[in-house]
Amino acid sequence: MVRRFFTYLVLILGAVVMILPFFWMVLTSLKSPNEALRFPPNLVPEQVLFRNYVDAFRQVDFARYFLNTVIMTLGTTLGVYLTSVLAAYAFARLKFRGREALFAFFLSVMMVPMPVYLVPSYIILSALRWIDTFLALVVPWSVNIFSIFLLRQHFRAMPNDLFDAAKLDGMNHLQILWYIVLPLSKPVLITVGIFNVVSSWNAFLWPLIVTNSDSMRTIQTGLAYFAQEASTNYPLLMAASTFTILPLVVLYFFAQRHIMESYVRAGLKE
Repeated sequence: MVRRFFTYLVLILGAVVMILPFFWMVLTSLKSPNEALRFPPNLVPEQVLFRNYVDAFRQVDFARYFLNTVIMTLGTTLGVYLTSVLAAYAFARLKFRGREALFAFFLSVMMVPMPVYLVPSYIILSALRWIDTFLALVVPWSVNIFSIFLLRQHFRAMPNDLFDAAKLDGMNHLQILWYIVLPLSKPVLITVGIFNVVSSWNAFLWPLIVTNSDSMRTIQTGLAYFAQEASTNYPLLMAASTFTILPLVVLYFFAQRHIMESYVRAGLKE
């Protein structure tokens, strides 16, 4: 009983520590500029200013930034689904020479830091004339090694009897994948989607480099420009940050059960 009490106490304290920055950001977004700079700071705003959100949204072209981010996020997520499902099924269920070595090479690519391939990628995109287009934002990130790894582990954990029965019924690999594997993989597919949505939504360095015009900027780059232009107005900056991350928070609350279920089922094991 005492051990359980301390366990829950530690978990509650950890939750408070994790949620405190978000809570402070929301409170700051409702303050006046002078109140936000006051020391020692007060927790509850003296005057709640909801107009900060309207002013922050009008400060820069956030409507266009939101649209660009949604297009990039949907494009990369669909691309990751297509490539990851096919590659994971091949690594999990198809037998071919060099399969394990090729999969190990894929995993090793995850250890290469982004600055190493940033310049070569830019040169390739420039030669293709994709700079400052949605192709540059979407195509290079339509393959995700971690998604392939996660799906491959889940596919390998499925009973072999399902695949044997499907082959006896005359199904080919694409039919097995569509009618058997994918319906049984909804939790892990949702998890893959959430991870890629969060990654694309929060992308900053890549969109900053491959876009030139303001009409192609994404929400994170727009937020950075907003911080430079109004760095002393912290309530507006916090308001912009709040409605930038709010869609991800809502999405996670709706999908957290599926994320937990995917790890319980797959277990990241052979």
